[in-house]
Amino acid sequence: MARSLQAVIFLTTALCFFYLHSSVRADPHFFVQGQVYCDTCRIQFITRVSEFLPGAKVRLECRDREGGRLTYSIEGETDQAGSYKLPVEGDHEAEVCEVRLIKSPRPDCSEISQGIFARRSARISLASNNGIASKDRLANPLGFLKTDSLSECPEVLKELGILPTGLI
Repeated sequence: MARSLQAVIFLTTALCFFYLHSSVRADPHFFVQGQVYCDTCRIQFITRVSEFLPGAKVRLECRDREGGRLTYSIEGETDQAGSYKLPVEGDHEAEVCEVRLIKSPRPDCSEISQGIFARRSARISLASNNGIASKDRLANPLGFLKTDSLSECPEVLKELGILPTGLI
């Protein structure tokens, strides 16, 4: 009886160590989520007349902080609501990770802003020791510029307290 008790204790201890070892060594798994919109007023932020884009293509890229060598990349596409969710394997603490616009599904809203203050990407932290408990990482929305602003844009900008002079 003492031997069978020792065997049970030994097996239980071994299973606990195996579980602990596998959970410590397992790669973290993250999900990067965000939205892509058509910037119908060409002002580089979402307004009430912005349109979310289903079928837009985005790419997550992680690069070494020193040297900028590409270490991880994955592409995705937005759903009917203009949202994407990219699965990410591994911890990328020593890297700079950004989501970039790749392709718009609409020819009339496919320009990526090249202005000096333009947001061409959304930087995201993909490290497990940064104080964020969730495995979900939320990226800032990214927008393609519409070829021509909507006629309602001056009214929208006035509602926001922004003068349209020079913006449209």
